[in-house]
Amino acid sequence: MKEKISKLVNVYKKYGFKDFCKKLYAYIKANYLDKISFKVLFNKKKYVQEIQKILNGKYDRIILWRSSFGYNVPLFQRPQHIANNLSKNNCLVLYEVTTMTDKVKTLKKQSQNIYLFNFNNILLNKILMKELEKNSKPKYIQLYSTDWKLTVQNIKDYITKGFRFIYEYIDHLSPELAGTKDLPQNIIDKYEYAMNNKEVYVVVTADELKKDVVSKRGEVNLIESSNGVDYQFFKKMDSKYQVEEEFLNIIQNGKINICYYGALAKWFDYDLVKSVADTNKYNIILFGIKYDESYDEKMGEVPNVYFMGPRDYKVLKNYASLCDILTIPFVLNDITKSTSPVKIFEYMALHKPIVTTDMLECRKYQSVMIGKGKKDFLKKLEEAYQKKDNKSYIQLLDKEAKENDWSMKAEAIINVIQKDEK
Repeated sequence: MKEKISKLVNVYKKYGFKDFCKKLYAYIKANYLDKISFKVLFNKKKYVQEIQKILNGKYDRIILWRSSFGYNVPLFQRPQHIANNLSKNNCLVLYEVTTMTDKVKTLKKQSQNIYLFNFNNILLNKILMKELEKNSKPKYIQLYSTDWKLTVQNIKDYITKGFRFIYEYIDHLSPELAGTKDLPQNIIDKYEYAMNNKEVYVVVTADELKKDVVSKRGEVNLIESSNGVDYQFFKKMDSKYQVEEEFLNIIQNGKINICYYGALAKWFDYDLVKSVADTNKYNIILFGIKYDESYDEKMGEVPNVYFMGPRDYKVLKNYASLCDILTIPFVLNDITKSTSPVKIFEYMALHKPIVTTDMLECRKYQSVMIGKGKKDFLKKLEEAYQKKDNKSYIQLLDKEAKENDWSMKAEAIINVIQKDEK
């Protein structure tokens, strides 16, 4: 309960009273009121038949994605990409929705072999589990290490029913990422369960996370699958979309345009960004959400820095493609040294020069220019601008983007779990 209170306090600070009330109502409705559905109760036979039809399809295995990240959220991230690519690799994926963002009270077909499913609907969930008991295909429960909804007992219940557990260890476990004062106990419990049970498949996205796993349980059922990019998606701009005049006025003011998109949080290096802005050579254009209060506390009104707010994932590439340099200016701490930034792979696919701070995962890629400290970061920005039309550098960006397509990240998971299926 204290974690939920802590989360609510942070939401209030972040959004203010009016939006807090809206989000609180949506949360209560999604997590409590929508648990009982008269629609399913009075049409039970219909939903039984619908689920049977889904389960009678052609696929090799069933995966229940049980992290309530939501599917139709502005930040289209690893959960959706992995789920999509698992479904393309002959997995039937039932992806957990949150009715706060997805508006799915029961179930909805998203694409071939992937369905958005409201596991919070008690009766619908019971129908699904009853039908799954009759199904002989390999079954898995997959969730994020940052999930704080499911308990270890929930996981054990699935295992008792014949499921295997895929634990995606995707970030350093931190209250800052959870948005709470203290790390929720459910997150700690599931982490300890995964580290102490070698039959659990553990997916790691970064070398530091791999080291942690190996130190606790060796390399048994360990899967390396960093973040990646939907390469083909980033090669095609939305030609019908018109960027705002405000944005065009910024990028046409004669300065070099640097772009960052993503969360603005405590791990963002605001002091470094101010140093870049102070040179008066660059426009620093920021897209995303204020994940916490840090942006307002650290930045305020800084000349040459433009906070543009969030943009939908489908059109964000249109903005980034019009800038000269793309960047990830993160501070170096336990969170960022264990982070595989989705952005760097998307930046690669956009064929734009990339400058980041000295994050361990960014060191792996030749196309990423690493700034070690403020002076070196400024130097790397100058080098990046000189490379923006360099053919050999663009070829390197393209090569590393292709090597990190999401399809390969999903295949890494399948290649390990299918060995036990045989």
